[in-house]
Parts: sequence; C-alpha cells; structure tokens
Amino acid sequence: MTKVAIPRQTLALLVFALLSGAVSASDYAFPIAGLTPAERPAGAPVVTEFNKDEGWYTHALRGVSRPYPSSLRFLEYQGAWNTPFNRPGMPPPYDIRGWHTN
Repeated sequence: MTKVAIPRQTLALLVFALLSGAVSASDYAFPIAGLTPAERPAGAPVVTEFNKDEGWYTHALRGVSRPYPSSLRFLEYQGAWNTPFNRPGMPPPYDIRGWHTN
C-alpha cells in the first residue's frame, strides 16, 4: 500500500470546511433568501434614503478629468447598490484612473 502525502494547507482547508458546516442558518441574525433568491425576504433591511455629498462624487469621479463625459450622467441616478465604477479595479498597468497610486 502506498502512502499519499496530503499538504498541510489542504488538510487545514478540509478541517475548516467541515467545521464551518456546523453553523446553521438559524444562527445568523439576518434573513437569508434560501430557495427564492429573486424574492426579498420578509424583514430584510431596506435603504430608504441615499444622500450623495460632494465627497461621494469626488471619490466616484477620481481619475476622470473635466469636462466630464455625458456618459457619466448615470452617477446622478446611482443609488446605494454596488457598482464597479466607484471601486478600484485592476492594478497597474491597467489602472487608467490611478486608483492604486498614492
């Protein structure tokens, strides 16, 4: 019989995966969509107001020079949802907006 060496990292990941399954959905304080992810769960938090101050626009338009192109007018209607436009993307040399420079 041949012995198979399992790397420590793989073994640690397996143990973590097994132990993390011990936490049930009822242990969480927030609602989970479950079998109907397209439906908003009852009691889920709702954003009722999202104020964009000058700092928000400065952050979102970082690396874009004036005059701002009309294609960026969507920022006027941008809500509190996730958008890749106001988050750092790939590092240099693909970082054309300078998000990864100090």
